[in-house]
Amino acid sequence: MWSPAGANAPYPTDTRAADAHPAEPYRSDARPADPTAPNLGTSASAAQSSTVDDTDTRAWSSAAPGKPVGPPAWTPSTPGTPTRPPSEMPRPPANSSPDPAFSWASAVNPGEGRPVVSFGEPEGYDERVRPRPLGARIRSRTAAVGVCVVLGLGLIGGAVTGSWLTGDDGVDGGASTFAAAGQLWHSVPVDQLFPPTVQGQGAGPGGADRTWTRIAVAPDTGCANAFDPLLRDVLAPVGCQRLLRATYTDATQSYVTTVGILFTKADTATMTALSTRFKKENLGNRTDLMPRPYAAKGTLAAAFGDKQRASWTVSVLTDAPVVVYAVSGWADGRTVDVPEPADEAVTSGGTTAPAQAGLGNEAQGLADRVERSLRKTVDSPSETSKTAETPTTSETSEKKTS
Repeated sequence: MWSPAGANAPYPTDTRAADAHPAEPYRSDARPADPTAPNLGTSASAAQSSTVDDTDTRAWSSAAPGKPVGPPAWTPSTPGTPTRPPSEMPRPPANSSPDPAFSWASAVNPGEGRPVVSFGEPEGYDERVRPRPLGARIRSRTAAVGVCVVLGLGLIGGAVTGSWLTGDDGVDGGASTFAAAGQLWHSVPVDQLFPPTVQGQGAGPGGADRTWTRIAVAPDTGCANAFDPLLRDVLAPVGCQRLLRATYTDATQSYVTTVGILFTKADTATMTALSTRFKKENLGNRTDLMPRPYAAKGTLAAAFGDKQRASWTVSVLTDAPVVVYAVSGWADGRTVDVPEPADEAVTSGGTTAPAQAGLGNEAQGLADRVERSLRKTVDSPSETSKTAETPTTSETSEKKTS
């Protein structure tokens, strides 16, 4: 109620509801209020209202309404929470826990475990570029490795069992082969030890081919007159069981070469020691340690004596009780003042007569082919079993001397 100016009516009491003047955004608290906490806004409003007289009777003019001295007080109709700015997003309740699917943190509530996160098996591609889990490939490879291990163990076990059943091991096998090689002189045909024709592909000077033809086979005898005295002394530690010799000529019948096979009585250790001494002391290149030729009567080698020796070679085997040697010279019986070892005569650019004539190649090439044939015979025992009609070395020698 109000009255015209001059009337002694009281100033109308401000009974506006709190909703008529919404709170200013900058004065509101952005945080949500705790429902259990006291309403601080209401207390402040009440305190402010207490400072303003509810019956302000100041006069006012009808011409212009008077301006209140202070801001009009307002009292909210009902206590409530401060108005939230419309721009803010609603906050979750204070007691809510994070979603385990989006957090690596430990559980909020006691007793809860860490969430279990599983990942899918990665995929690979097969030979047709089709997706395939990698686990299948790993499992297949693991299975293949297991199969290989089992097969390998089975093979090893089978080999060990077979060796045990046969009573044969690697060492005994080598010893038996070594011993068998020492008996070839009376069990192998002469044509196998000394073939009638020997092909020497690339054995000549400059890699030229050579062909040698056998012209005589010496009877199997001892070693008394087969070597120079000093060479005989060097060979004495290995002993002399049998000595087989044969003489060959080249395709042009210009050269003659005697090749010999000395079967010793030594074991592996003694043969190894002799081979080491030959290499260490260079005994194979000394002109006072030369083998002697076999000069068969009625052949091109009839005049092949000690003074006709032009080149030579001596090879001491360690896997068989054998010494293989060869000595070469001219077929016309010419003498040689200074013989030259084969390994020096075969070098290119040699100026000596044996080197230029290729006599080093004759001795080295023929000895090498005979040694190869001997090793092949040792490695193939079945080849040594021949018929009784095939003469042995000793039988052939007897026919030659008769």
